[in-house]
Amino acid sequence: MSNRIIGFLLLILSFSGGWLWMDYQNALHLPVVYKSSTITIEKGDSFNQITDKLVAQKLTVKPFWFKVIALQENAMTKIKTGEYELSPGLNIPEILDLFVHGKAKQYAITFPEGWSYKEIRQEIDKNPYLEHTLNNITSDALMAQLSVDLHHVATSNSTSIAPLEGLLFPDTYFFEKHMSDVSLLKRAYDKMQQVLQQEWQARAEGLPLKTPYEALILASIVEKETGEKSERPQIAGVFVRRLQQGILLQTDPTVIYGMGDSYQGDIRSKDLIAPTPYNTYVISGLPPTPIAMPGRDAIHSALHPENGDSLYFVAKGDGTHVFSASIKEHNAAVDNFQRKKK
Repeated sequence: MSNRIIGFLLLILSFSGGWLWMDYQNALHLPVVYKSSTITIEKGDSFNQITDKLVAQKLTVKPFWFKVIALQENAMTKIKTGEYELSPGLNIPEILDLFVHGKAKQYAITFPEGWSYKEIRQEIDKNPYLEHTLNNITSDALMAQLSVDLHHVATSNSTSIAPLEGLLFPDTYFFEKHMSDVSLLKRAYDKMQQVLQQEWQARAEGLPLKTPYEALILASIVEKETGEKSERPQIAGVFVRRLQQGILLQTDPTVIYGMGDSYQGDIRSKDLIAPTPYNTYVISGLPPTPIAMPGRDAIHSALHPENGDSLYFVAKGDGTHVFSASIKEHNAAVDNFQRKKK
């Protein structure tokens, strides 16, 4: 072979090597995402299938270099399932970083303070991004999966009301697509247990509450009685003094809860004497379960009630209440703020 041919071949190899090196550098550093897109990596997807999904999204990914860079970064076997949002400007190493660290797209669901378990279930059941399994689980199985401590919790055998009532912390929870509804409930339950135990350990002395669960029941009533944060310790003080003095709580939210679906917006006289487990105009002490999800403020107020002598309160119509120490004062307040409006 002549020197001219050898030189020509070396020149071709040199150009080819230079071109490969530049192509590799471009694959390593240049963006491959120019328009926001979403890719879902399913369980069982091979690396080639993942690559095909990227190409199908019209990303400027060259499969050869994608595989080479993944091998270099030891990423091929570490990719996690999930739904990934690819924003403009990402290059191959950045995309692999998302996949390897499981930085999947997050969705949000909110449980407001004062919601019942029924309302939570409705919110969960209509969420299209969760995996829905609750309809196939019995109450006992669900409680077991959530690791609920049944020692002080009213169970479905003792009441027809949902056993998880009040045990889920009201908050906004972020989750990845296809997370199970049970896993979401587990997070809300664990958060409530954490908050409740923290507040219980720092509770005031001399409270007529034997367990954290009883505190939760009282907190749920406080939560439903007022949305005014500053009033919650006063509301709690009224109920604590009533419990200490053996006076019926006589709180409308418990009556409403006990009425269930029969409540149509008004409490009638016959509802106040109807014997349900939640009618605190009839039963003494606390109802058997919480009536809603209390937030931390309501829990704190139930465990740190304001001192005083008031035993009654009536709504003024602006979200606040008038507090009274005697039935005479209370009746006057009722005449002023309730009967006058009628």
